[in-house]
Amino acid sequence: MARLEDTGRLVGMRDLGVLPRSVVAADDTELGFARADGISRIAILSPKEAPVLKGFEGDASQLGGRTLLVGPTSVRNVEALREAVPHLRPKTLGLKTSAGLGDRLGLATPGHARAMRAAGGDVAPVFAQQSIREMERANRTPQEVLDDATWGAFAEGWTAGFGADADHLKTVEHVDACVAAGYSFFTFDPGAYVDDGAEVADASTLRSAFDGLPWDDLEDSPADLGRRYLHERFDAEGREVRLDEITLSRAAVKYGRAVAHAARLYRHLEAAMGNGDFEVEVSVDETESPTTHAQHLYVARELGRLGVRFVSLAPRYVGRFEKGVDYIGDVAEFEADLAVHAAIARTVPPDGPYKLSLHSGSDKFSIYPGFVRQTRGLAHLKTAGTSYLEALRVAAALDAGLFREIYVFARDRYEEDRASYHVSAEVNRAPAPDDVSETDLTETDLTGLLEQFDAREILHVTFGSVLGEARFREPFLGLLRDHPEHYAAGLETHFTKHLEPFATKGRA
Repeated sequence: MARLEDTGRLVGMRDLGVLPRSVVAADDTELGFARADGISRIAILSPKEAPVLKGFEGDASQLGGRTLLVGPTSVRNVEALREAVPHLRPKTLGLKTSAGLGDRLGLATPGHARAMRAAGGDVAPVFAQQSIREMERANRTPQEVLDDATWGAFAEGWTAGFGADADHLKTVEHVDACVAAGYSFFTFDPGAYVDDGAEVADASTLRSAFDGLPWDDLEDSPADLGRRYLHERFDAEGREVRLDEITLSRAAVKYGRAVAHAARLYRHLEAAMGNGDFEVEVSVDETESPTTHAQHLYVARELGRLGVRFVSLAPRYVGRFEKGVDYIGDVAEFEADLAVHAAIARTVPPDGPYKLSLHSGSDKFSIYPGFVRQTRGLAHLKTAGTSYLEALRVAAALDAGLFREIYVFARDRYEEDRASYHVSAEVNRAPAPDDVSETDLTETDLTGLLEQFDAREILHVTFGSVLGEARFREPFLGLLRDHPEHYAAGLETHFTKHLEPFATKGRA
């Protein structure tokens, strides 16, 4: 597959608005992404009656003895595009340092791709990433999320491949929907099965809960569990992890049901994929109490015993990981604790190392260097809502009145919308609407409202409510479609800061 620059015929077809960077050649056929008058299309120039044309829909005409087909960005055409241009089909990424760049609006991939190039290094991108929860709030489907990322990668001329993460899956129905759409990466979220009460349970309560674990689902027994862990010394690069009876009971009670549920999801996925290539992440990050080193070891080893092959794991780290803001906690304490988690991930599992995943990872600039340093590049970063905030920055710069209306609405919605997020913003600490004039907003946006902690979190978690209002959705998305370069440039700047520490890998 060769990418054309100035030599392709499509590049010169200015009336179609073909983006030169998008043009690729497949055998004797050239394909390009066209944008004109606010409408996006695919343009294909091919020999007459070429087999590749049969997969696409659109209007065909003859041009210089060849067939020119111009078609919509439809489901049929994106499926045909992935068939004709294999690097636009999601792939597995393995143990490469990687970053998931969530896109709640379906318009951010060009900017994400530019940031990947600007950061350099060899970070592998996941351009399609959105949780089922966020899809429902944004009124999008798994197929739409993946297709939007594909068109964005095509438009930007991204040829290095990318992953597609079906994020925070909780049910087999969610798994099936994402398998059908063509995802390559599946993140299981068994958080609803984590028992945080185990951390504070007394001995009697703990014993009762331990005896009541679903031992059949775990294909285990208390005696066998004890034989595997009690009195054993697990060495993680010189750091000893030991589990006594109480420590093991807390780990099993806290995470046993979650392990069993992750195994159920995995076996269902394995059957659904057949011989298809896929990879799995297991996430237990959205819980109240941190994952101890002993609990991490228990989760990883028990998943492996049950046949769950995972490429990355997201524990609940110490400190607070709130949406759209920097890490809250002692950075040195975080890195010291992480060092043991990273050593466990490299050395303890019987099936080889895995990556540690940093969820709610956007804007955590203070801990990126330590995270990369301690994981030695066995790291996966997940971001999502910060791309939405950058879209709001475009609105603030180009239509301050629209942005102000969104902000007023978001303040009213925050108390309800915050329920499913770990955030600490308070409405009474955020600037009041009367203090945000349209003129001042335009002038102070970069260092003002969108950087103020409480306002930033309020805007972040209310995206679903905003997008659910037609009075906001259409003008907002229309603004971004009319100014794609403005949005892409902002994303490139913002995400280059995220990706540069991971591009260096910080290997010891």
